[in-house]
Amino acid sequence: MKGGRPSTAVPDVAVIGGGVIGLGIAWRCAQRGLNVTLYDPQPRSGASWVAAGMLAPVTEAHFGEEPLLRLGLASAERWPRFAEELSQYGDLGYRTEGTLLVAHTDDDLREIERLYRFYGTLGLAAEAQRARQCRERVPLLSPRIRGGMYAPCDHQVDPRRLTAALLRAATEAGVTFQNELVTRLDDVPAGCVVLAAGIGSARLAGLPVHGVKGQVLRLRLPDASHFGVNVRALAAGRSVYLVPRTDGELVIGATMEERVDTAVTAGGVYELLRAAVDVLPEVAEYELTETSAGLRPGTPDNAPLLGPTADPRVVAATGHFRNGILLTPITVDLVTEYLETGVVPDQMAPFDPNRFTSAAQPKQVEPAAQDTPSQPQAPVGTGTKRAGTDSARRRAEPGSNEPSGGITPSEEATR
Repeated sequence: MKGGRPSTAVPDVAVIGGGVIGLGIAWRCAQRGLNVTLYDPQPRSGASWVAAGMLAPVTEAHFGEEPLLRLGLASAERWPRFAEELSQYGDLGYRTEGTLLVAHTDDDLREIERLYRFYGTLGLAAEAQRARQCRERVPLLSPRIRGGMYAPCDHQVDPRRLTAALLRAATEAGVTFQNELVTRLDDVPAGCVVLAAGIGSARLAGLPVHGVKGQVLRLRLPDASHFGVNVRALAAGRSVYLVPRTDGELVIGATMEERVDTAVTAGGVYELLRAAVDVLPEVAEYELTETSAGLRPGTPDNAPLLGPTADPRVVAATGHFRNGILLTPITVDLVTEYLETGVVPDQMAPFDPNRFTSAAQPKQVEPAAQDTPSQPQAPVGTGTKRAGTDSARRRAEPGSNEPSGGITPSEEATR
């Protein structure tokens, strides 16, 4: 598909990857007057197509990931305006009823109580809920639910509607689309290349991105009006989420598997349905309309790779793992700002894609830049591009009052 302006000249920016991140960056850059080409053999596919779309900076918070939490909270603040801006291109399914985290057993409740105390140390908005209060919010919950907590600021969006809107927005802004698979970045003609290729980022640029498989189910609610908030649950230690759409769809997910295939398995479907039915028994009566699996782009510390790479022409916007949809607005804004100014924004600095290299050595820069470390890089459109400021990510250490045995990323359901 070709869209927007003709591709006779070398573009200012080539974006590799047509998921939410790539489409968003291409759109924003074209809005700012840059000539943009996006490469993807099938835009809107991959992890963005499978994702449930939970915007959950609170209930996705984990011990030792405080820098990522701050980025998620900042992105959540941008979501209302981002959704409003895109609403002219279609209904995004953006909902703000909040998220209810519930416990099926006493052990599950103790885990949630640990999380609640942890959230309190961070000042996050969360309200403890007794079992009765949980069922008042979602009357269909199992009578065995022991309690939980409510996160009013954890929202949702429909990623399939979101990517459709972004595709239309990018096309109207003048982005050119090349429906082809990029195998070598050196073959891509552009002043700058933005790598938003998910797990393909490892193959193309040697970045430490690996696939984490997630299986997701889609069901049909008999009555969309009776189910509002997102429900996340622990059911005998098994993590599951249930995300209701306004059109009557219910998304259930997601497995967390260190595998790189996208086959839907009987075991994966069984485990998700078993946990979902334990929490909300009526699910057993719903029509199962779709099963799917995708590969989240994970990194060694579960945080994204954002900013200039060792190759001064390549800028990373990848590795978002379980937070890709949540982090879309801030990733789009930060990467576009960097492309325009050549200066690494402060919020981007902790997620330097070079932070895992040996001893996090600073990148080689031109002599003039070495003499003046704070000197901005040349913006994209000038034809010159230098590597940005290096800043290895500093992981926040858990505080002395951190509860032990909390829910770890490997145990938690992903969006």
